Amino acid sequence: MLKRVNWNAILTGCAWLISLAGVVVLLSFINVKKQTVKCTDVKILIPGADNFIEREEIDAILRQDQGVLLGRNIEKINIHQIEKKLRSNPYIGFAKVYMDMDGVMHIEVKQRQPILRIMNAGGQDFYIDNDGLKMPISSNFTANVLVATGNITEVFGSRVDTLHTQLARDLYKTALYIKKDTLWDNQIEQIEVNAKNDMVLIPRVGDETIILGNADSLDVKMRNLKVFYHRALPQVIARRYKTINIKYSNQIVCERRDSLELARKPKTISSADSLRLHQKVSDSLINDVIGDIVEAKTVAATTPKPEPKKPEAKKTEPQKTIPKKVEVKKPEVKKAVTAKPEVKKEKAVTATKPTLTKTEEKKEKTTNTSKPKKTEAELKLSREKEIRALEKQYKTQQN
Repeated sequence: MLKRVNWNAILTGCAWLISLAGVVVLLSFINVKKQTVKCTDVKILIPGADNFIEREEIDAILRQDQGVLLGRNIEKINIHQIEKKLRSNPYIGFAKVYMDMDGVMHIEVKQRQPILRIMNAGGQDFYIDNDGLKMPISSNFTANVLVATGNITEVFGSRVDTLHTQLARDLYKTALYIKKDTLWDNQIEQIEVNAKNDMVLIPRVGDETIILGNADSLDVKMRNLKVFYHRALPQVIARRYKTINIKYSNQIVCERRDSLELARKPKTISSADSLRLHQKVSDSLINDVIGDIVEAKTVAATTPKPEPKKPEAKKTEPQKTIPKKVEVKKPEVKKAVTAKPEVKKEKAVTATKPTLTKTEEKKEKTTNTSKPKKTEAELKLSREKEIRALEKQYKTQQN
C-alpha cells in the first residue's frame, strides 16, 4: 500500500524556505542601502532628572571614538563600539545605539541611580548606586541621597567596582530599604558608623539617635521602630529620649535624657504667645504713664498756685455782694475739717470756686441727676479723650 503524503510538513517546510529567502533579500537590500545612505543627524536621549552626564560629554565621547559622524556612510560607523565606549563611562548604566533608514543615529542612555553617599574615614567621597556598585562624585550634579559617615573603611578606586567590606554591604542594604519606604526616606537623613561599627540612624525631626547595629533582620527592626514611634509619640516629641537602641532582636532599649539637660534647652515661643506678651508689656507701660500723670495732676492740684487764682477772683467779683451766703458756707467747712481730714484738701481746692445761691445749687443738683446714662461707646471715647489729655499734660510738664 502506498503511504499517505504528509502535506502539513511540506507546507511548513515551504513557509520556512520562503521566510529565509525573504530575510536574505532584506539583508541584501539593507547592505545596498547602507552603502548609499549617510548619517544625517544624531539624536541623544537621556531620561531622568539627574543629569550626571550632559549631551556635550556624549558628543565628546563620540568624536573621540569615531570622529565626525555627520556625512559618513552608515556602513562605516561601528555601532557596537559606540555602545561599549558609552557603557564604560562611570555615570552610564546602559546605552543603546541604532540607525534608521533615513540616516539618523539614535542613542539612548540610562544613567546610574545613586542611593547612598559614602564619606569614609580616609576622606574619600563616592556614591553607591541601586545595583550596589560604586560611582564617583560628579561636578555637574549632586544627588540628594542618604549620607553615611564615620568609621567606614571602604575605599573607591579608579573604576566602577563592587563593595568589598561587610559594613559597606550593610550600609547599601539599609539605604535600599530606607529608599523604598516613604516614611523612613523622609525621616532618616544620615547614617553614622560609631567606634563599635554599629550603624546609627540620625533622624531629620528630633534630637534622638537610633542605634541600628548591623543589617541583620532589618525588616523586623524597622517595623518595631515604627510601632514604637506610634505608641510613644508624645515622649518622642517632648525629646525625653536620648537614644533608641533597636540592635537587639524583638526589643527596644531607650535611654532617657537628664532633667537638667532638658531644662537647658531653650523653649520655643509661638507667635500668639509673643503677641500676647508684647500687648501686656505695652499695656503696663501705658498704665505706668497714666499713673505718673494722675499723680502729677493731684500734686499740682493740692499745691496752691498764684496764677490760676487770678481768673477765679475775677469771676467771683460780682458775687461778693452777698455776705450772708458766705457766712452760711463757713460752718460747713468747719465740719468737713473736723470730721474728715482728707476732705479738707478737696475743700481747700474747691474753696476757690465762686459761691452759689440755694436756687443755683438746686439747679446744679437737678442737672446732675437728670443727665442720661452714657452708652459704652461714649464712655470709651470719653476715656480715650481723658487719657490723651493726660498724656499731653504729662509731656508739657516734662518739657
